[in-house]
Amino acid sequence: NVPPGPFMARDPRVVAVLDAKSFPVLFDVDKVEKKNLFTGTYMPHTKVKQLLFSLLASRKDAFIPAFRSHFSSLLATVESQLVLSKKSNFNTLNDATSFEFIGDAYFGVLPSASDLGTTGPTKAAKWLIFQLHPLVTLGLPMILEEPLLHTVHLPPILVSGDYKALYKYFYAAATKALDTAEGLGLKRDEACHNLLFATVFNSYGGLKVLLPGILARIAGAGEKFHQKLVAEIRAAVADAGGKVTIEALEKMELTKSAVWEALRLDPPVKFQYGRAKADMNIESHDAVFAVKKGEMLFGYQPCATRDPRVFGSTAREFVGDRFVGEEGRKLLQYVYWSNGRETESPSVDNKQCPGKNLVVLVGRLLVVELFLRYDTFTADVGVDLLGTKVEFTGVTKATSGPESAV
Repeated sequence: NVPPGPFMARDPRVVAVLDAKSFPVLFDVDKVEKKNLFTGTYMPHTKVKQLLFSLLASRKDAFIPAFRSHFSSLLATVESQLVLSKKSNFNTLNDATSFEFIGDAYFGVLPSASDLGTTGPTKAAKWLIFQLHPLVTLGLPMILEEPLLHTVHLPPILVSGDYKALYKYFYAAATKALDTAEGLGLKRDEACHNLLFATVFNSYGGLKVLLPGILARIAGAGEKFHQKLVAEIRAAVADAGGKVTIEALEKMELTKSAVWEALRLDPPVKFQYGRAKADMNIESHDAVFAVKKGEMLFGYQPCATRDPRVFGSTAREFVGDRFVGEEGRKLLQYVYWSNGRETESPSVDNKQCPGKNLVVLVGRLLVVELFLRYDTFTADVGVDLLGTKVEFTGVTKATSGPESAV
């Protein structure tokens, strides 16, 4: 479960922590070292993480309008494609839309309006594959995939042109963020490289996996569940004067629960690693294991977040209202998608995702946009290179509420 080749992994042996009780040791930076580990969750420079917090805070008012604008256009395209061919590939549209949304929301500069033109998503996806290829399976015979993808790093020179074009966009678009970085004591070029990595690898890479995953789970939940979401979402928006506001979103308890449930079942980053800083004992539900200093701990997150000891007989099923109510919210401590508990907050001192709250916000906005526009929808779900593939097969336009005239 780690890159097997000697050129990528010094020692491919791991101690696997696979239940909800043992898994959180991977978040404890007093017990585990998280530097220089694949997908790994590098421990970011404190100043870099502070820069990311500053960027998100400075742009907080841009996220909702930017998302609604870009994804409303996406759904209009879905409708056009359904008329023409009876299906619409969400992943393809999402790849382009998410890249555009992120540039707009983070920097106020559309990538398509820069020298990148419409090539940004392709360049970003190509660079991402070069970062993630040890985890990728193309379905080729093992005798080909192992040496080609899982043994040595692909040569970076093959994507250096794409990276330079992305860097040029970030250097021009992120002027205010880079000014902030210099104020924090970071070099401008170093800050730009870090912004590019965080934005393309974490934000864009995350949305490529996150939004199809949420959409697939909502589609599979069926029309009765859709009706419950419709009622909640349209009532909250009506109470807010027809606007989608943070206050309105906070009233949508079922919507939020559904997004958390999708994140529980399908965390965007499934692999976590940490090297033991000292000899220690790790408890699972049933036993205690002695781990030696220097040994590599590995967690496959879906094993922990689908633990039947915590989530019962429905642990592997999508239960949209699982986190509704006081008892439901108690289970949030076992949702780990952000490299920490959902009940905890990211800081410069931990390894939790700095965009944790933004991810949940964007997930909710997707659900809200869907059910302001549609009463229900249907989709085919399959497997994509990095996650879930979703194709719309039908939508039923809203018969009531703010979007019924669309």
